[in-house]
Amino acid sequence: MFSKILIANRGEIAVRIVRTARRMGIATVAVYSDADAKALHVAEADEAVHIGPSPVADSYLRADRIIAAALATGAEAIHPGYGFLSENPDFVDQVTAAGLVFIGPSAAAIRAMGLKDAAKRLMEEAGVPVVPGYHGEAQDDGLLAGKAAEIGYPVLIKARAGGGGKGMRRVDRTDDFAEALAGARREAKGAFGDDSVLVEKYVEKPRHIEVQVFGDNHGDAVHLFERDCSAQRRHQKVIEEAPAPGMTMEMRRAMTEAAVTAAKAIAYSGAGTIEFIVDASEGLRPDRFWFMEMNTRLQVEHPVTEMVTGVDLVEWQLRVAYGERLPKTQEEIALNGHAFEARVYAEDASKGFLPAIGTLHHLSFPIDSARGTTMRIETGVRAGDSISPFYDPMIAKMVVHGPDRRQALNGLAEALAGVQVAGSVTNVGFLHALATDADFAAGDVDTGLIGRKQEALTTVDRPSQHAISQAMLAAAQFGNAQADGDPWGALAGYAHFHPIARKVTLGFGEEKLDAQLTYDGKPSSNAALWPGHVTVFERGNAFTFSIPDPFAEAAEAGSAHGSMRAPMPGLVKIVRAAAGDTVAKGQPLLVLEAMKMEHTIAAAHDGVIAEIAANGSQVTEGTVLVRFAEEA
Repeated sequence: MFSKILIANRGEIAVRIVRTARRMGIATVAVYSDADAKALHVAEADEAVHIGPSPVADSYLRADRIIAAALATGAEAIHPGYGFLSENPDFVDQVTAAGLVFIGPSAAAIRAMGLKDAAKRLMEEAGVPVVPGYHGEAQDDGLLAGKAAEIGYPVLIKARAGGGGKGMRRVDRTDDFAEALAGARREAKGAFGDDSVLVEKYVEKPRHIEVQVFGDNHGDAVHLFERDCSAQRRHQKVIEEAPAPGMTMEMRRAMTEAAVTAAKAIAYSGAGTIEFIVDASEGLRPDRFWFMEMNTRLQVEHPVTEMVTGVDLVEWQLRVAYGERLPKTQEEIALNGHAFEARVYAEDASKGFLPAIGTLHHLSFPIDSARGTTMRIETGVRAGDSISPFYDPMIAKMVVHGPDRRQALNGLAEALAGVQVAGSVTNVGFLHALATDADFAAGDVDTGLIGRKQEALTTVDRPSQHAISQAMLAAAQFGNAQADGDPWGALAGYAHFHPIARKVTLGFGEEKLDAQLTYDGKPSSNAALWPGHVTVFERGNAFTFSIPDPFAEAAEAGSAHGSMRAPMPGLVKIVRAAAGDTVAKGQPLLVLEAMKMEHTIAAAHDGVIAEIAANGSQVTEGTVLVRFAEEA
């Protein structure tokens, strides 16, 4: 077995790989950028090498620096994790040329599945069912529009390279095709360096079901059953589960056989996922699923498969890359119970799942799992770490296993209710709402479920009087030294022979809340103080109140009047208006590229533009993008 490996990734997947390698007696080398100098994965690994500045193009995508780090530290192999260079066949070639082992499939296999159009033609030849659509090389706009008309609306435009929902647009009418195509091309070019697309029939009640496959270098390939990843927002997975609800033996047999056929067609070695789109309008039928794409790497949601099969997929990756045969035959792999994974992100679900940044001033996960279930938390951050604009804003993955779907889902809901994050907005409340949704609980889920219920799932009620009182109590610091860690802070709640009273003022949104509190000796137990704020946690929701600074209020008064600011750091990609233009509320003004996605900034109200950001501007959070002229 390898004695030392380098992990060419960051965050929770790097920590995850370290954990298995340590159990197997394998030393690990981490790599890190400027932003990750104090990251958890750096602390967990046996060694760490700095590879460049914070932007991924200057660090985690620098194959030369990563290979040099492996050679300098004596690593024998490189594990790519997922994302970054994990599906880059040129990187695989460079690793091999350097005399190192790539822990993953061959460059030829990655190339065969790297472009969706070529992959689908290959799968058709292998006898794997493929979604009706255009997968050709010609990319003329008129030709693509014609193919869309032939296929019949609605259609889906998809980037030929890459995944994660980037470069993807649903189109319902002929008149909308040109604009959707242009947007998909721009996003695909920015994310993958390739603006080629394919056009497919849009399945009206689609479910996203994928099969975990594993091959070795001796010609063997097996499946480890299926995962359902239909709970998605913006074409990106939110909650995954294994096995798929409503799966029949006949359907499972057809899908898993097709998946293994696909893997064998390219002599696949290592962990891979065959993704299928399923028409669930009449339940799960073996004649209603089609190959969508293959991910030639470990998936973010791999823990649910590990939970229901008892297999450590990272260990299998290491053994297969070392040249060993698959540890188990197909007959030895069995399903046990049900598992869910929920992705906790720093994002604002109420604002269209807008990615967020911030410092994790308070971070706490539940210690115990619900009765009858087991819990696993995958994270790459600790309290005090920052969610930066440079990388994916994932905070953690909450993974719960139970004897059946109902118990596992109840365990997930309870686990989410116990997550506490302060310092950045998160999607925990949304995840809890989804986990307790009646349709989701019944297994009636498709990729449009979140979209149909988005308002209900993302609307947060006003904090209860109890939450407000807990915030007031914490802000007053009665018997609470949590704000600054000063042990003398507890004395602020002490008075001799009589209860003490204190006036407290908090802000919640535009509201100003005042109260006169009398300390009764019971400090707040579900609140976290952090600079200028207090956050109260209630059943998955986090209510953050500001603690006003009277000296700053006067300076800030009126400063934001008549302007629109950047909700996050990003690049101004397209400007659709100019100074002097009269615009209407809701009119698109510019496109901001942030977190690898395009976000349209629309006019907040009617008015005349006085200033607007220049195309190509790099902006930070809070930068004024649009300033309106004052009314005469």
